[in-house]
Amino acid sequence: MTRYLAIALLVPLTLASARPASAQGFYRQPEVKTPSSQQVDIIKDVDFEQRLDAQLPLDATFRDESGRTVQLGEYFHHDKPVVLALVYYECPMLCTQVLNGMVTSLKVLRYSAGHDFDVVAISFNPKEGPGLASAKKAAYVDEYGRPGTEAGFHFLTGDPESIERVTNAVGFKYKYDPRILQYAHAAGLTVLTPEGRVSRYFYGIEFAPRDVQFGLMDASKLKIGTITEKITFLCYHYDPASGKYGLIVTRLLQAGGLVTLAAMGTFWFVMLRRERRKAYVS
Repeated sequence: MTRYLAIALLVPLTLASARPASAQGFYRQPEVKTPSSQQVDIIKDVDFEQRLDAQLPLDATFRDESGRTVQLGEYFHHDKPVVLALVYYECPMLCTQVLNGMVTSLKVLRYSAGHDFDVVAISFNPKEGPGLASAKKAAYVDEYGRPGTEAGFHFLTGDPESIERVTNAVGFKYKYDPRILQYAHAAGLTVLTPEGRVSRYFYGIEFAPRDVQFGLMDASKLKIGTITEKITFLCYHYDPASGKYGLIVTRLLQAGGLVTLAAMGTFWFVMLRRERRKAYVS
C-alpha cells in the first residue's frame, strides 16, 4: 500500500505551546544523524490502514481513568457514534497534538460529548495506568469547557492483548523502540458507528470541524464512509532530553520548509506580475 509520510512545520512549534501537554520545551535546531537499519525497519512497520466497516472487539477489557475494569462495548449505544483516539499518554510529540486537535474541533460543533457522541482515548502503551489516564481526562474535559459533558470522555488503559485487538481492528500499526523508550506511530482519529464499526478516518493533528460533524452524522446513521486521502504524520525518534529529532524527521521538517518557501515565492511572483500588468495597462 502506498504510504505518505508528512510532518507539518507547526508540530515543533505546537509542542511548546500546547496547553494540556505532558512534556514540552523550546524547539531547538534538529541534529542530523545517520539512521540505523533498525530505525528503518521500525518505520516500515508503522502505518494507519483504512479498514472501513471493520468491527471493533466490543468484548475487549480495559481499565478506565478510575481504575474500573470495563468492556469496550460499554461506550457504544443505540444512536451515539464514538470518536476513537489511539495515543499514549506520555508521548513526547504527536499524541498531545492529536488530542488537542480533536478537542479544538469538537468545541466548535453544536453536538456535545456525552449527549450526541462519546470520546474514547485508548493508550497503546500497556505500561500506562489509570493515574495517567485520569490526569489526561481532567485536562481535556477542562479544555472542552462544556459543563456536564465529563461522562462523554473516556480515557482507557489496558493489557497488550486488548490493545492489540483494537489496534488491529482499525489498522493502527505502531512499533516500540527500546533504545529510546518511545513508540513510532501515526496520528489521527477514527469515527465509529454506534455498533462499533469503522465509519471514517481523519489523519493528522488538525481536524476540520465541518468534516468531523458530517462524519459523526454519517456514523450515527450507520453509514460507512469511503477511502480518504492518507497523509501519515509519523511520530518517532524525538529526544525530549536534548530536544532533537532524528534524521528522518529532520528531512521531513526541511522538506516542509522548502514547500512553504516555494508556496510563498509563487505567491509573491504572481502578485508582482499582477502589479506589473496593472502598471502597463494604466
